[in-house]
Amino acid sequence: MAAEFLVMLYEYSPLFYIAVIAVCFIITVAVVLGWFGFDVPVILRSSDETESLTAVSERKMVQVTNPFALEMDSTAGTVTEGASLQPYCLEDCVLSCFWGCGVQALQAALQSHQHGLRLRTPELFQEALELSYLHHQSFNIHKEEKEEYFTQMPPDLGVTDFGLLPRDRYPLVAVLTLANPETRDNYNIVASVTVLHVPDDKYRLSARILFQYLLTAQGNLYNLKPLFMSADNSNLSGATEPSISTQGAEPQPERSGEKGEESDSEGEWPDTQGRDCVVCQNAPINRVLLPCRHACVCDGCVCHFQHCPICRVFVLESFALANQPARDEEDLTED
Repeated sequence: MAAEFLVMLYEYSPLFYIAVIAVCFIITVAVVLGWFGFDVPVILRSSDETESLTAVSERKMVQVTNPFALEMDSTAGTVTEGASLQPYCLEDCVLSCFWGCGVQALQAALQSHQHGLRLRTPELFQEALELSYLHHQSFNIHKEEKEEYFTQMPPDLGVTDFGLLPRDRYPLVAVLTLANPETRDNYNIVASVTVLHVPDDKYRLSARILFQYLLTAQGNLYNLKPLFMSADNSNLSGATEPSISTQGAEPQPERSGEKGEESDSEGEWPDTQGRDCVVCQNAPINRVLLPCRHACVCDGCVCHFQHCPICRVFVLESFALANQPARDEEDLTED
């Protein structure tokens, strides 16, 4: 009976051909997607497949104290009119501004710090630059003060721009060092180097911080990078007011031409307080995903993702903003 029905369907109905073609198309699509490794929607995965995802490795962190921070107003300042800088320091420090600092000279100075010459003082940093700058200006800053400092090149130098791209000079390099010798032994970080862009006649890009480096007493070099919150949340930048405790990556020397390890402020992270995980919307945000640096998930959800929920970049590592006790999974599964 079944054979007679199939023969009749084959002879008199086009539905047979449509059904065969549809089945072949579905099988072909499934094979192609599986062969090239495309993600299958989570709703099609079984619970066993979801739990079998490779856990994101955790980056080892060490706790350090960063006594320096520097901010710059992006809406004000030009090469001819000068710029205003807002330093924050836990101790009395010295702000040294180097206008027109040579790119090669700065890189050589940072390498000399790694190779034995510890740039603890403004004089040592100025000597390491070998006078490869157009103007130098310094300010003594007290830790109680929270005011802006205005720096400007003398008009008689006649400098209105630093040429076309690519340039061999940075517009402005700001260096923060501790002023008192007795306080230098209290901190692992001995200097902060901030490379800033200031608009001029040839390059009108708004004023901004290009790079920030932290120099340690052991000769290591950290590349300070911002963290990013999701949606309309604020940007977590390393150029915020320093906190008593700072969390940085495990110290490793930075080689020439490579970016150093990140050094990200832990403290209380006021921008993350009250922010819920973008996945479960229940637990507070406590995980930063690398390399995209999005702070968007909690400790419980980070193990269920191989791609960032915000930008879909593949997640290589993650680290915690604050140490929290591990969740008891047995309590979650019990009735």
